[in-house]
Amino acid sequence: MRDIEVGAGGIRLGQLLKLADLVETGGDAKELIADGEVRVNGEVERRRGRQLVRGDVVALGGRRCRVA
Repeated sequence: MRDIEVGAGGIRLGQLLKLADLVETGGDAKELIADGEVRVNGEVERRRGRQLVRGDVVALGGRRCRVA
């Protein structure tokens, strides 16, 4: 699992997917999230704007990253 450093204010899900190189564009993120392909802390997340905080784990396909 890869740790992704973010600021103290956290980061939105769509932004994290791009920062972690799990998607290439915001449009890709939007589509995958809407299709239920993204999990946050083991649960399907359909809100692209979901605010993530340190410790949250995001999974897409077989890849995972943790907000640090």
